Amino acid sequence: MPLAPRARFKHRHLGSPASRPAPAAPLTRQRQRRCRCPVVPPSSLGGMKRHNAGELPLSSATAGDGKRVAEEEEAEDKMDKYDKGRIRCSRLCFLLALAATISILARHCYDAGLGRGGNAGVVRIEAAHAPPPPSVRQERKIVPIARRESSVSDRSPSAPADAVDDASWKPSASESARSDDGDKTPPKEKGSPSASHGNNYGGHPFARALVAADNKDDLCGGQYIYVQDLPARFNKDMVQSCDRLSPWTDMCRYTTNGGFGPLLRGGKGAFQGTGTGWYDTDEHALDIIFHERIKRYECLTDDPALAAAVFVPFYAGLDVARHLWGNNVSARDELALDLAGLLAKRPEWRAMGGRDHFFVAGRTTWDFRRKADGQSEWGSKLLNLPAAKNMTALVVEASPWHLNDVAIPYPTAFHPASDEDLFFWQDRVRALNRTYLFSFAGMARPGDAKSIEGHLVDQCKASPVCSLMECSTTGPDNKCESPATVMKLFQSSTFCLLPPGGTDTRRPAFDAVLAGCIPVFFHPSSAYVQYSWFLPKSHTEYSVYIPEEDVRKNASVEERLRKVSPEMVRTMRDTVVGLIPSVTYGDATSRLETTVKDAFDIAVAAVINKVTKLRRGIAEGRPEEEKLERYSWKYPLLAEGQKPEDPHEWDPLFN
Repeated sequence: MPLAPRARFKHRHLGSPASRPAPAAPLTRQRQRRCRCPVVPPSSLGGMKRHNAGELPLSSATAGDGKRVAEEEEAEDKMDKYDKGRIRCSRLCFLLALAATISILARHCYDAGLGRGGNAGVVRIEAAHAPPPPSVRQERKIVPIARRESSVSDRSPSAPADAVDDASWKPSASESARSDDGDKTPPKEKGSPSASHGNNYGGHPFARALVAADNKDDLCGGQYIYVQDLPARFNKDMVQSCDRLSPWTDMCRYTTNGGFGPLLRGGKGAFQGTGTGWYDTDEHALDIIFHERIKRYECLTDDPALAAAVFVPFYAGLDVARHLWGNNVSARDELALDLAGLLAKRPEWRAMGGRDHFFVAGRTTWDFRRKADGQSEWGSKLLNLPAAKNMTALVVEASPWHLNDVAIPYPTAFHPASDEDLFFWQDRVRALNRTYLFSFAGMARPGDAKSIEGHLVDQCKASPVCSLMECSTTGPDNKCESPATVMKLFQSSTFCLLPPGGTDTRRPAFDAVLAGCIPVFFHPSSAYVQYSWFLPKSHTEYSVYIPEEDVRKNASVEERLRKVSPEMVRTMRDTVVGLIPSVTYGDATSRLETTVKDAFDIAVAAVINKVTKLRRGIAEGRPEEEKLERYSWKYPLLAEGQKPEDPHEWDPLFN
């Protein structure tokens, strides 16, 4: 029975040897090496059926030709099977190499991140349609981006080691019992921060936060911030109703650009050659500015047990401004009371009675310390509420006689987006040619017997080395409301006069620093006892102090300033220029381009330091230092070994 050759030879004419293609060359070693897997030569292929010449159909060719044809077809058949085997071998080798590569990459990722605790820089991404199991979600709630050192850069003063604490809260009996009874504490999961060190801090609700602070492998350990989730009426709704925030000012323009206000274009004058970074910022927009920075903070967490502090995004300053000039006392207190009731129900509040909470109120403390409920009384009673007394309130002017508020700088018009913008401005103001010895931006206040501004206006008018800018109360003609005009004035002089105005503190104090102008203060409450987190402890390093009483007695300001030597002027100016980063709020959208700590960074680091110090004391069983509110102005000024009861030169000013 004739045996049909392979299909491709089915219609092939077997002609003479000359007309047939030459038989395939035998497999050489070079061809064998193309396949990295072991190669079986054709001569050793077994299990293949061999055909005798007699089995092949005869054609017009001779019998010898038929035999050769059979041998050639047999060789081609063997080569065909070998080629198929080689292709299969190549595919198999490729799959093995691919699998090995994936395995190596997976192991490398594991060793680089998850294998060292999970927070070493590798973030696991879960599919949106398939949420991870609860155990995984509990372990991966944090999103570390970059570590923020709690210390401040050498261009800015350090946050103090001793922070103000309120002694009104103590651990509850149930918390103390949990601390003593370790058997009732549920076992920690392997890999949890508190699994290996939790016993060091007992069963306190903040134990995991302290363990995270001790974990050197955690990029954000000890710096996590948890943001309270508040209804929109406490913040967002106020911005959306910006036309109702002030009866005198169009606040809608100032709420743009994250609270920075409209962008000021660099051109001629004070901002020439500086590019972007300058905005027409309202001095009372700090509630929005700070919240926008918190949203972009590198170490946010949605796990309050890991948080080093808890931020409350309540726009207290914007809220009270809506009602300050009205007679409805209930309206002034409505949101403050709602907030106190809402926070008291939260488990994060019960952990420490609110002593790890902080919020920003971008006005002076006196706008929130109403004592009576009479219709003619000023402000709200927010900071007098028991809940607020446990929190830390960041205000632009703090009370010298209370412990629950801390002063942070007024926002200026400068919000640098990068280190280069900041350093360029510092170099610029350091090299300015200043034509006046001193300058003053203010106005006489005939109805205020305590004010010395009228005396300073008169002295400035009488001096050829003083530049005066007389302010008006309000309106578009008030030059003192123009950032460019004020900056031009301060850039032209060596010293800037900064007396108390309607309040002890003034935004021009920070405008002066920004201009590289040496501040001249007339009352310690204008800066020295206020901004201890941001300014050097020794006020003589960066400013001149002339007591108000001396001015009332007609002491010459010009004569006092001429006594400052040129060498001292250069030293003081260098210090002032070095303070610029610590009194500015940088552009929140470009923080990856900066390394210098600004006012926001310093404030957050100081709050965290305060809370951590309090927590460690509680965990270690150390008695808390008792502080008297009447000496709150003095605590940041005390040297080592000094007591608040010891006499101080400024005691008569604060008694």
